[in-house]
Amino acid sequence: MDRPELSLQQLHAFAVLSEELHFGRAAERLGIAQPPLSQQIRRLETKVGHPLFTRGPGAVALTAAGRQLLPAARRALDEVAAGLDTARRAGSGEAGLIRIGFAASLALTVLPGLLRAYRDRYPRVRMEIREMTTAPQVTALHEHAIDVGLLREPPDEPGLAAEAILAEEFIAVLPAAHPLAARRVVPVEALADEPFVLLPRGAGPKFHDRILGLCHNAGFEPRLGQQAVEWQTVCALVEAGLGVSLAPASIRRIRLNGVAYRRISPDDARTTVAVAWRRDDRDPLVARFLEVAQGELPR
Repeated sequence: MDRPELSLQQLHAFAVLSEELHFGRAAERLGIAQPPLSQQIRRLETKVGHPLFTRGPGAVALTAAGRQLLPAARRALDEVAAGLDTARRAGSGEAGLIRIGFAASLALTVLPGLLRAYRDRYPRVRMEIREMTTAPQVTALHEHAIDVGLLREPPDEPGLAAEAILAEEFIAVLPAAHPLAARRVVPVEALADEPFVLLPRGAGPKFHDRILGLCHNAGFEPRLGQQAVEWQTVCALVEAGLGVSLAPASIRRIRLNGVAYRRISPDDARTTVAVAWRRDDRDPLVARFLEVAQGELPR
C-alpha cells in the first residue's frame, strides 16, 4: 500500500474540527480564519475520496469515513509529537542510549556514585554497562563499541581524549599470616623477595608499569608469579599464599578472611582513574556524561 501524502496541518485541523463540530470555534482554536480551515478540510477530503463531515445549518457531524479516520489521525499526531519530544531530548543529551565501559575495580569506588548521579540527572537515557580492562576499552572506543570508558592510567592514544577524575593511593595485599601483615605500614622494599600476583600487562600496560615502577624505585625487580585479570582473583591467589600484590586502595573492599591490606611507604604514589572518549565525538550524550563525571566526583 502506497503511503498517502497527508499534511499534518490538515490532520490537526481535522482533529480539532471533529472535537468542536463547529467551524468557527475550530478556526479560533487553530488561530486561523474560517475559510482557510474549510480549504484544509476539503483538501483532506479530496485525498480520502469521501466527505469527512456532514454540513448543515449550524450543525457539523462526522461521516462514517470521518469516524474511521479520526483515531488514525490522533495516533499520527501523538506519534509525531512524541517523536519531536524524543528528538529534542536526544539532541540535548537527555534521551537515547550510552554505552559505558568500566574497569572492574571501579565498581568498588567511583562507578556506583557516578552512574547514580547520571541516572538521577538524565532518567530517560538508557545505559549499557560493559566490564572490561583498560586495553579492551581503548580498542572498543576506537571501534565505536562503547561511547565512554572508565579506566586506570589511560594511555596516550591518537584519536582519544581522557580526563582524570580520581587519584587513588596504592596498598599492599598480603596473606593474613604473612609476617609483614603485623605492620600497619609496609615499606615497598620489604616485598623484594616475594613473588607478585598481578594483572597481566596486556590488560592495562600503563597501570602494570606503574606497579613495576614502585618496585624499581624501591631498588628491586619484582619477581612475577601468578596472573589474574580480576582483582577478586588476585586477592584469592594472595589468600592462597601464592604471592603478594600492590593494588589500588579500593581493593580493600574485597573482604577475604585470609587477606590483609596495608598502607605502603613511601605513600605518595597514586593511580589515576580517568574517563576517556573519542576526541571527535560530538554526541550530546557523551558531553552530558562528561559533565556529570567532571562535576560529581571528588578529585
